[in-house]
Amino acid sequence: MSGIKKVLAVTAAAVAVVLGTAPVAEAHGFSSTVYADLTSPAREQVRAQLGLEYDLLVVSAADAGKDDPLFKDGTAAFDSGDSTQQAAALTRHADSVVSYATERFTVTADGQACTAKRDGDFTMEQREGVPYVVLVLDFQCPQAAAHEIRSGLFPEAEGYVKGTKTIVTYHLDLKTGSSALDDQHPVLSTQQSTGQRFWEFFRLGAEHLLTGLDHILFLLALIAGSRRLREIVLAATTFTIAHSVTFVLAALGLVHVTASFVEPVIALSIAVVAGWHLWRLWRRGRTATDIEVNSRSHLGLDRAGWTRLGVVFCFGLVHGLGFAGALGIDEAWSWQLLWSLLVFNIGIEVVQLSLIALTFPLLALLRHRAPIAALWVTGTIAAGVSAAGLFWFVQRVTGM
Repeated sequence: MSGIKKVLAVTAAAVAVVLGTAPVAEAHGFSSTVYADLTSPAREQVRAQLGLEYDLLVVSAADAGKDDPLFKDGTAAFDSGDSTQQAAALTRHADSVVSYATERFTVTADGQACTAKRDGDFTMEQREGVPYVVLVLDFQCPQAAAHEIRSGLFPEAEGYVKGTKTIVTYHLDLKTGSSALDDQHPVLSTQQSTGQRFWEFFRLGAEHLLTGLDHILFLLALIAGSRRLREIVLAATTFTIAHSVTFVLAALGLVHVTASFVEPVIALSIAVVAGWHLWRLWRRGRTATDIEVNSRSHLGLDRAGWTRLGVVFCFGLVHGLGFAGALGIDEAWSWQLLWSLLVFNIGIEVVQLSLIALTFPLLALLRHRAPIAALWVTGTIAAGVSAAGLFWFVQRVTGM
């Protein structure tokens, strides 16, 4: 057992040095979400209410319009944290802001461009603790049977963010729907089928898990600490059920927890689940992956397996709030997206099970052929994941 302890200590120290000396990116990367709600209050008119991340809008609009005063005023207002000052800064430079938005968010009617103008004042709101601008645009359109909405807001080419998503809900052309737009899929039609709309959210869910490093590490910690295929499948299923519960409750507007609580707990969950395996290695050494035969119960799990499922379920509830927060599900209209969001959740689950199918058999083979090497590998993985989770936890709690 001393050999196991030694490798854990060396690995943890090495990871700590790396984390302490190298810059660590945010778990979700530098991404942004735009929210667009489109209605038709009158014939030949489309009204779009856009929710845009304030500081990103300032730098993007200032850069596109070569408007240095907008950057200075907007940045000063952002630093002040005063929403009134932020709205006032945008109003003073409304031409640059509106020009940026209307060039990159467009509506066409049967292929003919609609003309846009700002309606009302800029207003501010908070989404997951981040200041957002609410900009209302009125589009005058030719009479048409179908409309197309295109979003090219905050593209990767600008160099400020990566992977911007525009979540669109619409009540147009006697149809109600929703979709998710990005650089690869920037256009939606009000004539799109239900299958097309659901595919967009399935793809969005899959991409969210693949690009969310904290969720990937949580899954990796589950895989490393699972002793049998049954255990990882049950853990993944438990996690899915738990995050589906809070995901749906958030979509229905019944639950709302601030990001200041959710994000640190997600980070802590990574450290705890990975640390669970480290603790077993420390206490049991070479028998860490053995199942207690005398305490087996339903589904072939022992006492430790059931306890671990309980921990995974609790943390899964919090991850569900994180998934909901990624789509800004904290408004009354969110229930209209419910079925699409369930498909988003299915996309997450399919990727999750695919990763398990790809990685766990390799781990099982290693455990069969070289048990000691498998302990070293899983111990190293768990130590690295636990250190990353603790780092993010401290970072998110302290706001570093």
